[in-house]
Amino acid sequence: MNLRLKRTPGIYLVGFMASGKSTIGRALARHIGWSFFDCDAEIEAAENTTIADIFDTRGEAEFRRIETEILRQHVRAIEHGRPAVLALGGGAFVAEDNRRLVLSNGVAIWLDCPWEIVERRVAKASHRPLARDPVHLRQLFEDRRSVYGLADVHVSILGDDPVAAVEAILSHPIFKK
Repeated sequence: MNLRLKRTPGIYLVGFMASGKSTIGRALARHIGWSFFDCDAEIEAAENTTIADIFDTRGEAEFRRIETEILRQHVRAIEHGRPAVLALGGGAFVAEDNRRLVLSNGVAIWLDCPWEIVERRVAKASHRPLARDPVHLRQLFEDRRSVYGLADVHVSILGDDPVAAVEAILSHPIFKK
């Protein structure tokens, strides 16, 4: 494993909503024997409500503030030698401070999922506040791609098999000794 991961053992999965960050993150963490944390689930647990409710009652800015604090808490634990795989919310990596924090404390992996798969997966879920307007959702998808491209590793997601994605991640040269 590369020196940056030895120093700060954090793997951060970034990408658009429904790209598979949580499912793949769990599988990856299990495979390498690290802890796994889903930042969106952590926010809901900490706030004792849903992300949709936070957006609706407190606004996106408050959600992003909470999201950053949860991320910082996990980075501090990683800095203290607790290896973890974190699935970040779709907008977390877009914020420059969050991106800098992630890139300085481990390896960021962009799960690049094609629009057609995202659209199919999002259609099955009504709990995503930014997915309520399909036109806005598509524009958000396009707008965020260049930021996700700043991640250390780019993995194309071609289907629904998390094992294939984990294999693609671990075969990347950054994970070789």
